[in-house]
Amino acid sequence: MVFQEEENLVYGLKLSSVGPARVTGTDVVHEPAAADLAMKLHYLRGVYFFAGTAVEGLTVPRIKESMFSWCSDYHTTSGRFRRSDSGRPYIKCNDCGVRFIEAKCDRTVDEWLQADRHGSLLRLLVSHQVVGPELFFSPTFLVQVTHFNCGGMSVGLSWAHILSDPFSASDCFNTYGRTLSGLLHPDVPKGPRTLSVPGRLADPPKPAREPVSIKRVGPVGDNWVVDNSCTMEAFTFHLSPDQLARLKSKVGGQSHGEQFPLFESLCAILWQLIAKVRAGNEPSTVTLIRNDPSKREDGLLSNSLKICTVEADFSVAGAYPGEIARALVDRAQDESGLIEEAVERDGGVTDYVVYGANLSFVDLEEVSMYGLRLNGNQPIFASYVIEGVGDEGAVFVLPGPPSSSKDGGNGRAVTIVLPENQLLQLKSELEEQDMLV
Repeated sequence: MVFQEEENLVYGLKLSSVGPARVTGTDVVHEPAAADLAMKLHYLRGVYFFAGTAVEGLTVPRIKESMFSWCSDYHTTSGRFRRSDSGRPYIKCNDCGVRFIEAKCDRTVDEWLQADRHGSLLRLLVSHQVVGPELFFSPTFLVQVTHFNCGGMSVGLSWAHILSDPFSASDCFNTYGRTLSGLLHPDVPKGPRTLSVPGRLADPPKPAREPVSIKRVGPVGDNWVVDNSCTMEAFTFHLSPDQLARLKSKVGGQSHGEQFPLFESLCAILWQLIAKVRAGNEPSTVTLIRNDPSKREDGLLSNSLKICTVEADFSVAGAYPGEIARALVDRAQDESGLIEEAVERDGGVTDYVVYGANLSFVDLEEVSMYGLRLNGNQPIFASYVIEGVGDEGAVFVLPGPPSSSKDGGNGRAVTIVLPENQLLQLKSELEEQDMLV
């Protein structure tokens, strides 16, 4: 099936706002941490698909009613940004609420998923609004509910990365599903970090070196978007458990005496393929981004990521994949602390790109994408991607849909964001590697 007029597939948009049932008090503010401010120009876009039987009887008024209670536990999601006298952004809590969008589609969920196997149409099911240029009018969290003619539903979530990382965000979304089902939260979310007068934190000591995993840009002012020098395009493909096993064997099978983690194995292959596409200008330094559970507190929204750089002193395009994987495992240098120091040193007002400052490999395998349950039912498919990727591009490795196979093995979804001319060449490389079916 080929859709001729993609933009008309989703129609009848209705906008409203949902605020918390309980307010935090007058002039309560939340000051983002340095790790949050580093992510100011990035956005999480997530889409969940539910079958008609899963959301039977689930009306928009019921969805909104549950959201009133849920917003009370996550005060920052209903807030709007302001700037202190020093220019550092902060959130005025319970200010204007979450933006809620209703939409319709004349296709069935199955028709949509079959026609959009590579994710090019997902943009129609989630808002792409950014923060700014008027901070006090810009929501940080938007929800789009699209009703399909089969009775199915998609839920699109647009989330400013400055609020939290995808791991924390997915846990936050999943608590909404429990609220909708009338279940109590196992953990009571903590309130905002409050300051009598929002301002600059204490000056940190000068770091031993500058982080290479971020790129200073701008200043962008109050319009929080990445200004790319080229058109970036996203492409998603899926890898079955059998495909994953074959790819791992290429990197370090028994004959080579080493076994590497799945994420590093995929990164090694994709780094090499992208290096071949960029012949003569192959990326020698990449960024690895993954969850850091040691930093995370239950119920608290945060950007608790481990951000590392890996430098190759050899030609990646011509290397044995196992050598690349070994570099990814052994040479990763954690720069998370350096990033926070750099942000604080500038008083939280400087603009940075993290994803795509270098070619970035993002491990989202542990994100609980299928933990959002409506009426007790999990989505049949879910997708996450980060928007605002810099020119060097990014690769996101996500969990595949829950398996119905007897062995319970799940595949992976991989989303690649690259300059459109490079992505076209990369698709040919992926086909030669039997990674596209």
